[in-house]
Amino acid sequence: MKVKMLSFLLMTAGLAIFAYGGWKIFDMNRQTDISLTEAKEAIASSQSVRSAKHPSAPASFKPANGEAAGILHIPRLGAQLPIVEGTSPDDLEKGVGHYKDSYYPKQNGQIVLSGHRDTVFRRTGELEIGDKLKIELPYGSFEYEITHTKIVDQDDTSIITLQHEKEELLLTTCYPFSYVGNAPERYIMYAKPL
Repeated sequence: MKVKMLSFLLMTAGLAIFAYGGWKIFDMNRQTDISLTEAKEAIASSQSVRSAKHPSAPASFKPANGEAAGILHIPRLGAQLPIVEGTSPDDLEKGVGHYKDSYYPKQNGQIVLSGHRDTVFRRTGELEIGDKLKIELPYGSFEYEITHTKIVDQDDTSIITLQHEKEELLLTTCYPFSYVGNAPERYIMYAKPL
């Protein structure tokens, strides 16, 4: 009798964990879709303003935390990912997080975008040196080319320099890609503006 009860409890716990995981994936995809729609709307409305000879100044572009700021296009992967201001767990559930103290295109500094390896950046391991990336924002579209990659320890924050000397794009995600649980390293992709 005790074996049957233990088996029942283990099966119930397994189903609950499976259901919770399924819900989290569904909810994250839903939030990402909402953020992508918001980003597309912001870009579309600003394009009509720009075409009316009122361009947004890149220096004044500072979205609020959690706000959809733009879109990251990764042509090789056929990906169109919303960029959300901030890198808190809630922000990263909505899309690719923009590290809040980093810069945006044409602000002449380091642009840092982060995402989960098992959601928005699940296929980044397929990217190669020379692949193109495009950031679309309310004040314009900007292209980049991946120049090199690096793997660092999860606690290594030295790659985020927040330098304000030249424009560079960094994409960061957890590594190894197939690791189960909290990954011990970070995968960094560096890209230069074209």
